[in-house]
Amino acid sequence: LDPVVGSQGYQIDVTGEAVVVRARTGAGLFNGVQTLRQLLPPGIESATVVRGPWTVRGGRIVDHPRFPYRGAMLDVARHFHPVETVKRYIDRIVLYKINYLHLHLSDDQGWRIAVDSRPRLAAYGGRTQVGGGPGGHYTKAQYREIVDYAARRYVTVVPEIDLPGHTNAALASYAELNCDGRARPPYTGTDVGFSSLCTTKKEVYAFVGDVLREIAALTPGPYLHIGGDEARATPPAGYAVFMNRVQPMVAETGKTVMGWHQLGASEVRHQEGRVLQYWGRTGSDPLVAGAVARGARVVMSPANRTYLDMKYDKETVPGQKWAGYIEVRDAYDWDPGSHLEGVPASAVLGVEAPLWTEAIATEKEIEYMAFPRLPAVAELGWSPRATHDWTAFAD
Repeated sequence: LDPVVGSQGYQIDVTGEAVVVRARTGAGLFNGVQTLRQLLPPGIESATVVRGPWTVRGGRIVDHPRFPYRGAMLDVARHFHPVETVKRYIDRIVLYKINYLHLHLSDDQGWRIAVDSRPRLAAYGGRTQVGGGPGGHYTKAQYREIVDYAARRYVTVVPEIDLPGHTNAALASYAELNCDGRARPPYTGTDVGFSSLCTTKKEVYAFVGDVLREIAALTPGPYLHIGGDEARATPPAGYAVFMNRVQPMVAETGKTVMGWHQLGASEVRHQEGRVLQYWGRTGSDPLVAGAVARGARVVMSPANRTYLDMKYDKETVPGQKWAGYIEVRDAYDWDPGSHLEGVPASAVLGVEAPLWTEAIATEKEIEYMAFPRLPAVAELGWSPRATHDWTAFAD
């Protein structure tokens, strides 16, 4: 076995006698099997029996990823999506060697995970969604079911509790999280930036600590995502104070901090190992570059390249267009390793394609918007930059 395969790569040898897949780990072997599936005729994926024989061209493949983190994010807060939908999404993303599933579990429109110490979060805060539908939430057993299902396919779940903004569902559930002590009404619209936890109240930090501990205890993966984006209703000084208290709380659970790139604000102290997720639309962000200089790593999710809820073109029915139309070539034709000034490839942990669901209500819409753009982003995360060729990929 070629040692270059590392912990996620594999080697495939095809001769006249056999097809042999070798790897150093289960994850590598799983990735090799996905490639073998791609080498075989499409008929092997048929839901009904199709007669062979199946043939694969002879030769050797030695393959390993460019970046260790290759993610897909599913927003289950704006529109709730049940366990079986999440499982089927996992089944689809692993075909392209995606190895992280980021679940956006809380937002203004709904709270989607049971928390024993704060039962109203799910029981009351989980009853709404965009447009006024019934919402929903995962019990702890259901969340574990998703985590275990993903793990059996070598996918690590990254849970996100968005803080201190995007919190109206929590503010509606517990009055004491508001500075004026008054619970907010449930929200079913799509505006952003209007909600904030009260960053000066001790009750808020007790709440955050309890929630993070319970979510961390359910999650075997290394990352705990604390959001941090679009906190426009939080004064900048309050934001820094809040994050400087909350980041160590994540570390106390044994997890590594992840957050949207606004967490790179210069007043927010660096937490060892933390990861910023960049969703901006430009090739320059001094705050992210500064955070990298202090030791942060970055997951690249530029909205105008990777946001799967953006329309393909003006004819696309579901989705949004605030970040621009994203054709498949737009999702493919960029380099995560050189996209941001001051962020070298060595600081890039990987890529992630988020699928927000303000305008995505059904599983059919999820599949339509994710494919084939998600495979394009997955290719950027896996293959060396030198091999990228749009014509070959499109064929």
